[in-house]
Amino acid sequence: MQLTTVIAKQIVERSMKIIKHSVNVMDEYGVIIGSGDPSRLNCRHEGAILAINENRIVEIDHATAQQLRGVKAGINLPIIFQNHIIGVVGISGQPAEIHQYGELVKMTAELIIEQAALMTEIQWSKRHREELVLQLIQPSDLNTQQLYSIAERLELDLHQPRIATIIKVDSFNGENLSLTHLQKLVHLLEYPERDNLVAISSVTLNEVVVLKPITLTDTGWNRSHEEKRIRQLFQRISHDEKFTIKIALGDYFPDLEGLAQSYMTAKATMNTADSKSRILFYQDNILPVLIDGLRPDAWRSEQLALPIQKLMASDTKHILIKTLRAFFNHNCDSAQTCNALHIHRNTLRYRLDKIQQETNLNINKISDRTYLYLAILSSNK
Repeated sequence: MQLTTVIAKQIVERSMKIIKHSVNVMDEYGVIIGSGDPSRLNCRHEGAILAINENRIVEIDHATAQQLRGVKAGINLPIIFQNHIIGVVGISGQPAEIHQYGELVKMTAELIIEQAALMTEIQWSKRHREELVLQLIQPSDLNTQQLYSIAERLELDLHQPRIATIIKVDSFNGENLSLTHLQKLVHLLEYPERDNLVAISSVTLNEVVVLKPITLTDTGWNRSHEEKRIRQLFQRISHDEKFTIKIALGDYFPDLEGLAQSYMTAKATMNTADSKSRILFYQDNILPVLIDGLRPDAWRSEQLALPIQKLMASDTKHILIKTLRAFFNHNCDSAQTCNALHIHRNTLRYRLDKIQQETNLNINKISDRTYLYLAILSSNK
């Protein structure tokens, strides 16, 4: 740990709130880098050099001060960090009058330095955690041995099964989004401790990536348990903290390489699924995601949109399209569709018949029903 002018200034300001004497902070070379008397900054303090070289408290009276360069009467105490002298803190005044404050100011200085060192270590760990996450989600050849080594130094368990989650942030409490807001969201995701690995996307700068620990069962990962936790998280950050967000969860894939694949499923779900939903699961959107990935040619896209275009031509109020969309959203269940639209079963039957007439597609035929479903998916984009 090295004394900096920022830390030295903190020591001076905090110490001089306790005592009414001028305080100086010298670095390991005896140069004053913080002082209650700005005119003394950057001066070499021979009393501090003596305190460093002999590792002792150096008291200087007025007579002695006349014989040393850059020195006034006072007391100088070595600053110790991890059993090493990294600088000196001095108090100006008659030694007999200020002696009682020496250990207090020294302790204050060392506490500030320890706090700064801890913050530096936390920031170092945080930065490397984010870099590790961004490496893990890249679909490329991974140096798994190196990544495991980095994780071990950061005290992270990469053997823990995880899924990728993407949180897209639109705004914070109605304000335009900033890096500070994203960092606040990252803090919320990391604390209280849930073993989440979190990073801000380096590409979009409005997305946060979370490698979320999961519980595996005989039939896969425990979706219900994770859904409950993600909804609690959603409520916390969207209501208490006023984030406007959208969350997409990918699927689980084994091994370290599976994290990149999980991220791709989460990303595709975020880009493809119904934009009205705020919490999205890849498992609920597998077909739209996979179809979107096929990227059809222009003429195929036109053919795919043809049934919807026919409906729009005769259905200016979009009642048939709304009915068809509700029918598919409720898994072609007539009762649920009627309840959602608040219509009678006969009305639904009439509308479905009308859709068949306009599109020349039989909704009871699997191939035609699939055609209509893909047309609806395409129209949602």
